[in-house]
Amino acid sequence: MQLEKRLDVLEQLGFYFKAQSEELKYAMLKSKIENAWFTIESIEQSLNAIADYFLNREKLTTWLERYPDWKEPESPQTIGLILAGNIPLVGFHDLLCVFVSGHKAQVKTSSKDDFLMKHIIKVLGDMDPECNKRIEVVEQLRNFDAVIATGSSNSNRYFEHYFGKYPNILRNNRSSVAILTGKESEEELQTLGKDVFGYFGLGCRNVSKLYVPKDYDFPFLLDSWQVHSDIQFHNKYKNNFDYQFSLLLLNQTPHYVSKFVMLTERESIVSAISVVHYEVYEKESQWREQLDVNADKIQCAVADPQQFSDLLPFGKAQAPELWDYADGVDVMAFLRDLKQPETI
Repeated sequence: MQLEKRLDVLEQLGFYFKAQSEELKYAMLKSKIENAWFTIESIEQSLNAIADYFLNREKLTTWLERYPDWKEPESPQTIGLILAGNIPLVGFHDLLCVFVSGHKAQVKTSSKDDFLMKHIIKVLGDMDPECNKRIEVVEQLRNFDAVIATGSSNSNRYFEHYFGKYPNILRNNRSSVAILTGKESEEELQTLGKDVFGYFGLGCRNVSKLYVPKDYDFPFLLDSWQVHSDIQFHNKYKNNFDYQFSLLLLNQTPHYVSKFVMLTERESIVSAISVVHYEVYEKESQWREQLDVNADKIQCAVADPQQFSDLLPFGKAQAPELWDYADGVDVMAFLRDLKQPETI
């Protein structure tokens, strides 16, 4: 199955995502039933982002041009994939990389995102039976040559123990941040809200911390985020909000609050669901230094691109390009540089 044929199948899969067949709608509904954090809206958001940014033929071609020395592997290796399940199809990019690279994928799905991912893999096989030789779903990884695994900090210790002797990419928890200057418009802050509230804040690309200037206008920020207030009607999110709000009150922790989100000053990058941390800065060098110090904890940083062109624009956190690799580790370069099995 040559590269052009693989790209044809991926492009066809993008059309399938957009067409929203009854079969796909059933898979979406089934996923929603199995995981209460997966709503039809969030699944559609993921499918559309994958179709637009990962399965677009022009973007796929542009992406592969970054690897002029890439060539089809003479002896395709088996890459074990342990996928996360915090947001719908979050592991698809790893699967796509292995598929495009010409290697074989041995996939262990997450129990939180099992049905939908398996459905997509089945669809690929239906579109071209050759895909069934390239992608295998397993309950346990066996007879693999390399591993790409994503999980929590606790599971990462398990990954290190069992997969440390293999060529690997092992990922753990990360979060994202936003830089505010106080000059943002209401519309810009509403767009930032997509980075905060998309997928209920469960993704590593969700903004969980803000860097703000002294005397920042938090009430204006909360008012701007009212366009995202429907999130409060999701039962699991609301339960988390009530619990976290009770903790803040019980501990007499200073905070700002609306009906669906709390802001509190803390150094930690990671925040609980429905809570956003913030840290005050006086000079740009202060938050720049924090980004460097916490580089191993931050997935991405967003800001007004007209002021900070090196950071992602507001609203872009949950729409990564093919080359926006998790943890900044180039998966395609990793797969390209794998040695032949007999030399490992």
